Amino acid sequence: MKLQGKKQVNQLALLFALTYMASYLTRINYGTIIEEMVTSTGFTEDKLSMAVTGSFITYGVGQIISGALGDRFSPKKLISLGFIVTILMNLCIPFCQNPYQMLGFWCVNGFAQSFMWPPLVRLMTAHLTDEDYKQVTTKVSWGSSGGTLLLYLISPVIISLLSWKGVFFFSAICGAVMLVIWNIFAKDVPKAPREELASTAVPAKSKFSLKGIFLPVTIGAMVSITLQGMLRDGITTWMPTFINNTYNLGPAISILTGAILPVFGVLCINLTSQLYRRKFRNPLICAGVIFAVGTAAAFLLYLFNGKAAILSVLFSALLTGCMHGVNLLLVCMIPAYFQKYNNVSTASGILNAFTYVGSATSTFGIAVLSKNIGWDWTVLLWAGVAVIGTSFCFICAKPWQKQFMEEETENT
Repeated sequence: MKLQGKKQVNQLALLFALTYMASYLTRINYGTIIEEMVTSTGFTEDKLSMAVTGSFITYGVGQIISGALGDRFSPKKLISLGFIVTILMNLCIPFCQNPYQMLGFWCVNGFAQSFMWPPLVRLMTAHLTDEDYKQVTTKVSWGSSGGTLLLYLISPVIISLLSWKGVFFFSAICGAVMLVIWNIFAKDVPKAPREELASTAVPAKSKFSLKGIFLPVTIGAMVSITLQGMLRDGITTWMPTFINNTYNLGPAISILTGAILPVFGVLCINLTSQLYRRKFRNPLICAGVIFAVGTAAAFLLYLFNGKAAILSVLFSALLTGCMHGVNLLLVCMIPAYFQKYNNVSTASGILNAFTYVGSATSTFGIAVLSKNIGWDWTVLLWAGVAVIGTSFCFICAKPWQKQFMEEETENT
């Protein structure tokens, strides 16, 4: 089943990157324009942010369910189902009359979106060699940055022409186009014949096990995953508001400043991938190094907060970029180690779920904290979170090496 030709691998990488990009266009659009929604609707930030928080919660819970289903059922069909529901939810949001209706629809959207990543990981591990998996996963991660960049650039234009509601219609159209492309070009995981399953050395039922997932070292990695989710998605959601409140640039300009976030995201993802494949073979050590750079960026953001808008934007972008790098290592690379247990999709779903535990906590928490203690203290708390995340990565690095990599080292 492994693809060998470079052309085939690149085609698969492009399809998956576009798929992931479309999923971001239909998932983070709400958070991207929340400042404009506050201005246009008159609803408060904390009420409108409930929908983002709720979607992170349902997305996280859905990751676990999607992960388990991805090991049992057709990944291609699961992704198609996710797109169908998310398109409908994006079309419903502009017709909502209050934040509570938005909360309901966007929670459903979060659950639908959870049917994207774990099945994609299952497909990549099924069709790619270990080395191709590392490279393609990096390229697929570009899709998140591409979707984010497109939203930040095009949202102000759409808002000026059609109001904030037009952003959701645009996203729904993009999702519909991708749904068609996906069903035409995506290849599913072939089903093994019954006699092959019967003769395999690994019993079929072990395919759905939780083996290796809840070890102490894996739980430690989950803590770091949670903390990077708090920083990555919390700052991405609220940076336009942070910049607007601190420097009074206006909603449109503040949204545009967010366009630098995905640029740094792509740069950090690429740098992280290079470091992981060429320098640090242990994903926890590499994640610790990247987390440490993010910690430095957080402290610099605190020191220069309120002094220069460009520096605040740059350090925010570097901090979130580093968290994209950490996410690549802990959420995208680590699941491949569970291939020997035949529960890659399950592991991917559970690990990614902890990202959105952090995302849900910070998205609502930042709105409350910034309102009650101000942005200075909020930014300082970001730095504290980064310190803890860095520490957990380095603490878990040696146990991870012993638990998951000694056998790999012996075989090479």
